[in-house]
Amino acid sequence: MNKKLFLRRGREDSIKRFHPWIFSGAVKSMDAGVNDGDVVDVYSSENEFLCRGHYEPGSIAVRILTFVDEEINEQFFKDRISGAYRLRKRCVIPAFEDKAGDMYRLVHGEGDLLSGLVIDIYGDMAVMQAHSVGMGRSCELIAKALTGVCDEVKYVYNKSSSTLPKGKYTAGDDGWLSLERELPVTVYEYGNRFEINPGEGQKTGFFIDQRENRLLLQKYSRGASALNLFAYTGAFSVYALRGGAAKVDSVDSSARAIAMANRNVELNFGSAANHRGTVSDVSDYLRKTEDVYDMIISDPPAFAKHQSAVKNALRAYIRLNAKAMEKLAPSGGILFTFSCSQAVNKQQFLQALFSAAAIAGRQASILHCLNQPADHPVNIYHPEGDYLKGLVVYVK
Repeated sequence: MNKKLFLRRGREDSIKRFHPWIFSGAVKSMDAGVNDGDVVDVYSSENEFLCRGHYEPGSIAVRILTFVDEEINEQFFKDRISGAYRLRKRCVIPAFEDKAGDMYRLVHGEGDLLSGLVIDIYGDMAVMQAHSVGMGRSCELIAKALTGVCDEVKYVYNKSSSTLPKGKYTAGDDGWLSLERELPVTVYEYGNRFEINPGEGQKTGFFIDQRENRLLLQKYSRGASALNLFAYTGAFSVYALRGGAAKVDSVDSSARAIAMANRNVELNFGSAANHRGTVSDVSDYLRKTEDVYDMIISDPPAFAKHQSAVKNALRAYIRLNAKAMEKLAPSGGILFTFSCSQAVNKQQFLQALFSAAAIAGRQASILHCLNQPADHPVNIYHPEGDYLKGLVVYVK
């Protein structure tokens, strides 16, 4: 039987509006012995059952899994994953026929009513990341449900060491939850090939959320000289070359990332591609290089993970984009610029680009406003899930 957690008077309104988080300030009391990751039943001050979810001792006290009285077991996860899979079959998978692609996000946390869980599909391999101890403790159960729902998934890799609290999970705990296979694997995205190794690098091994934005970049690339900042796996570089870019420079501070970018370019175009990978701090590169470009891609890591860091993050976005604009051709260039900082909203990011253009002394026109694709759905009751912001800006 689940232990109980009681809310302060009047703090149940957000739950009745289906917000998937309960913050610690709303909690009045709970049963003795509740531990991090336990499933708890949440009650109002009037002893009315409200929801059930995973408890954690932080600012988010409960990540809600269900608003009805149902058991959190294998069948629960199977039902939720089945719903997520049906959505992907409608919005993503049809575009991937005939080897055009075989990687997508199957579960996107709150957007798929599974707060604290991410599952990415890479061909016949699924990579799982738990963002709560409760989901971490449920990984084997989730893996069983997953392979029971998705016929193409034979291998499940758990990569939660970077997303769970220190001391709760370590890199040594990452690994296979089902059958094992050799790594890396080669997967497809709109006909481009990429090596994926979930045991290395960031996220689950690849930034799937930029898929549609990369495809748009490809359409702007013919004959262009392009600079890909924070290149990571070099995915934007591959798409630029696929679109007919005359030359592409990839820059990242990580030697491992540049090695991955070089491998992915060679995997698609051989050794003859006009591509140069450079290990460098991005700010240093922009300050020192004398090259100018027709197109620049800036996709930095999150500068602000919490509201307290927003002001500094906005200053960083202004500096970075001003420098990038200065390196675009005076006759006119295109900047693809992004923020994945959940704490920075779209209006703040747009204002940062306004300031950057003014500092650079350049004219700028917005061509596209970009966001995350359909396999990264945003729960309408959880606007915090709308994290990816992008602008395509023509700069003269």
